[in-house]
Amino acid sequence: MDSRALHGVNLTGWLTLRSWVTPGLFADSGALDEPTLIRAVGERRYHEIIEQHHASFIKQADFVQIAGRGFNAVRLAVPWYVFGEDGPEPGPYIGCIDYVDKAFEWAEDVGLKVVLALGIAPGREAEGSGLVHDHERFSEYRQDMVAVLSALADRYKMREGFYGLEVADDPLAQTRRGLVLTDGVSLHDLRGYYREAYEAIRDAAGPDPVVILPDADQPRAWRAFMAQSRYQNVWLDSHLYHYTDNADSTGPLGVRRLVEASSRYLAEARKSGLPTMVGKWSGSLPYPDSLMTPEGRIALERVFIAEQIGAFRDCPAWFFQTWKTNGRLVGWDARVALATFERRMLD
Repeated sequence: MDSRALHGVNLTGWLTLRSWVTPGLFADSGALDEPTLIRAVGERRYHEIIEQHHASFIKQADFVQIAGRGFNAVRLAVPWYVFGEDGPEPGPYIGCIDYVDKAFEWAEDVGLKVVLALGIAPGREAEGSGLVHDHERFSEYRQDMVAVLSALADRYKMREGFYGLEVADDPLAQTRRGLVLTDGVSLHDLRGYYREAYEAIRDAAGPDPVVILPDADQPRAWRAFMAQSRYQNVWLDSHLYHYTDNADSTGPLGVRRLVEASSRYLAEARKSGLPTMVGKWSGSLPYPDSLMTPEGRIALERVFIAEQIGAFRDCPAWFFQTWKTNGRLVGWDARVALATFERRMLD
């Protein structure tokens, strides 16, 4: 296993659709997510849209550019129906395992490592995020997801570029607020799934791939969890966004406070005893006041990004969100947000 820290980008919106990444795919239908898109345009048209999108949005040239910018890894979310008819009942969705194969080929050609993330979001079913066909509760599809993780681990265990596998993309843990339980999946069920997923990946691929566990927005919930010697190469993943924070980010002091918040979050997560990576982060700041100019915001976001990179220096990996968006969104599209950073700051 390469001991260098991974500094990379997400490939969000390629194999798992996101309307903010590729709004053009959704514009004519009025849909905001994939299930709604299917209902709006019908299965035949949906298949045409998806096949064209998969073939055109990310290509080999993107991997060449990613490596050329100084990154050494990509994080690729794959949908639960990645195997199509060879996996759990896909319903109207179509598989994309051939494109995952291509991603490995393209990554290995330029020396990039690949971290796969299973694109499910347990606890967010009510939002339609990562919703598994015909299942509204995590308990109904949990075993199928363990099987998908096992199949992915087995398929790529011999690939040079295969670095690790994340067992979910963005789960939401249930918490108690006073006498009320919030939406989400219980920590008990999530921990059970993580243990099952670990065993399935190890049985399929051995001890080398890193098994990555999302912290489910609860950095304090994992102390001593799977940190025992019987578990090997296990990381915790924290997603650190600040664009919705209620904070003043109109000057360097405000930016510094946001970065300090990231550092405190990571400090809590590291008390788990597990190496903690940052699977998603962006350069987007909280909404500015009316006096800030676009040029001033861009300058502050550059400072923010540099400070964040510094805050992540002890992490085994970080992945910017994301490599590309059709609208070249400032703060989110690495081709724009990181364009002025020197290679040595990234590698």
